[in-house]
Amino acid sequence: MNKNRLLWASRRGMLELDLILTPFVENVYDTLSEDDQLRFEVLLESEDQTLFMWFMQRENPDNPDMDRIIKIIMDSR
Repeated sequence: MNKNRLLWASRRGMLELDLILTPFVENVYDTLSEDDQLRFEVLLESEDQTLFMWFMQRENPDNPDMDRIIKIIMDSR
């Protein structure tokens, strides 16, 4: 997915998610491995409420790939 599409997909219905995802795409995404970039693209298909719960550490993803990319995003902040 090209960067403009990623930026658009990172703009969510919740400001909290925008503040996490948009800077990540702008500053970190290009440095990820191809596998992690794909994980991020899959992550963007998740519902806002699910993402919010994961980023606020109220729940953990069942999928190890999603857990990995969430940790990468949180560590990059």
